[in-house]
Amino acid sequence: MPESYNLIMLDKKINEKTAVIGIVGLGYVGIPLAFSFLQKNYKVIGIDLSNEKLHMLKKGISYIDDVTNEDIKPYVKNGQFTFYNDYKMISDCDVINICVPTPFTATKDPDLRFVMAAAEEISKYLRKDQLIILKSTTYPETTEKEVLPILEKSGLSVGKDFFLSFAPERVDPGNKKFRPHEIPVVVGGVTPECTRLTALLYKKIVDKVHIVSSPRVAEMTKLLENIFRNVNIALVNELALLCERMGNIDIWEVIEAAKTKPFGYMPFYPGPGLGGHCIPIDPYYLSWKAREYDFHTSFIELSARVNENMPYYVVDKLQYILNQNNIMLKGSTIFILGVAFKENIKDTRNSAAIRIIKLLSPRAGKILYNDPFVPQITINNKTYKSTEITEKTLKSANALVIIDAHDFYDFNFIVKHSTIILDTRNATKGINSNKIYKLGLR
Repeated sequence: MPESYNLIMLDKKINEKTAVIGIVGLGYVGIPLAFSFLQKNYKVIGIDLSNEKLHMLKKGISYIDDVTNEDIKPYVKNGQFTFYNDYKMISDCDVINICVPTPFTATKDPDLRFVMAAAEEISKYLRKDQLIILKSTTYPETTEKEVLPILEKSGLSVGKDFFLSFAPERVDPGNKKFRPHEIPVVVGGVTPECTRLTALLYKKIVDKVHIVSSPRVAEMTKLLENIFRNVNIALVNELALLCERMGNIDIWEVIEAAKTKPFGYMPFYPGPGLGGHCIPIDPYYLSWKAREYDFHTSFIELSARVNENMPYYVVDKLQYILNQNNIMLKGSTIFILGVAFKENIKDTRNSAAIRIIKLLSPRAGKILYNDPFVPQITINNKTYKSTEITEKTLKSANALVIIDAHDFYDFNFIVKHSTIILDTRNATKGINSNKIYKLGLR
């Protein structure tokens, strides 16, 4: 048991659900996490520097796919969920979860400025017996070598005065199969007491907590999860290109056949490019850190390059298809179906569709898009608005490119009224038409 009386009180607060939970960064990680704690009757204080987000939250409006207005509105109304655009309320929190973005730079180096800024601000208001948990995806040693020194500038000592852990987020936007409480949380603390407190807290909101020996292990665990997907998607993307080169092998049929094996295989699918926050970014976080140890992650970097080339392949394939039909890309109208980074969500972070539109915009005559989840989008300072799918709009386009297979789409109607279709998701599976061209097929 902890020796400090105040620490015993922190245990008691967590167990009795009187601990005040702070969440820094009210985005795709922070809002679902806040909702999980709110559902278990904890008071939550949110901190975000975006006044636009706070304005929406004050009205009970959620801007996150997996949390509805009805989910958060009662907690905002009764004062259980409050939010601020500065860090002064940090001292009122017993637990502080850091959920800020961790992007990369234009040269693919890690960009930790949001994590560092959050740590600096927290340090100003840090008091004894607070638990700080970094959840933002990052490279190994960030918690101990980057965040900890900043927090200790407060004059407090980790493991004695305050507690610090890494517990990586595992958010999968739009996933209806696994609810947040069903996804285990991995916890690695700087000291055993840091780990114990973090595990105690998360056991209140999830069914299972998996404890590891250090923050470094937890940080590497998160990278492994996403790099695993990156590598396997790169594999099927490369096989799709090979199948297309060979000319008589359908990669989609190959994958369906391989899926019948009940062991030793997991299906992954080719596509127009990776999107979201983690999978396109994590390989570069690890490869950057590996260079510090004179180690080059060649295999991982290669998979990232394969996936990054897919939007270029899609544009080149589209141009080839148009040429085969005696149509020039220059002056053509191209209709993009879906601009989110995957189906049935509104999240456009690192979306392949955005990269494809950027590549097409100087080449094509006109670009239209439809996405029921994204009413408008700005690319290269130009704002595009979602175009309604009608017989007229479909026929007006020289070619339609399927990027997201949203459930809302009636692909039979779309195929019937389109001139040329490039399907990058096998969304038109089972529809026979010579209008359809697929990724991985001639």
